Amino acid sequence: MSYLVQSKRKYVGISAQKVRLVIDVIRGMPALEAMDVLAHMPQAAAKEVRKALQSAIANAEENESMAPEDLWIAEIYADEGPSTKRYRPGARGRVKPIIRRSSHITVKLEER
Repeated sequence: MSYLVQSKRKYVGISAQKVRLVIDVIRGMPALEAMDVLAHMPQAAAKEVRKALQSAIANAEENESMAPEDLWIAEIYADEGPSTKRYRPGARGRVKPIIRRSSHITVKLEER
């Protein structure tokens, strides 16, 4: 297996479940083709995944002198980040929880 270059985008304010829907579309694609696909997706998560992918491509160019057109997505995944928990008053004196979920996006590229 060839050398991997990675990028992590942490504490993204979108749930990991929603990010995974976008990630599943581009898994295994060439990096530049995936950038084009993400640019035309309407989901908010696509913008965050695109930033992580752009960073990984830049890392490969600057640190390892790899050509962007030779890069493929070897691994890409979204893990759950910390959740912010707040409470809101509900009917009959009860409390309703508000849970703001976040995620960590990891992109690993390989040269083919």
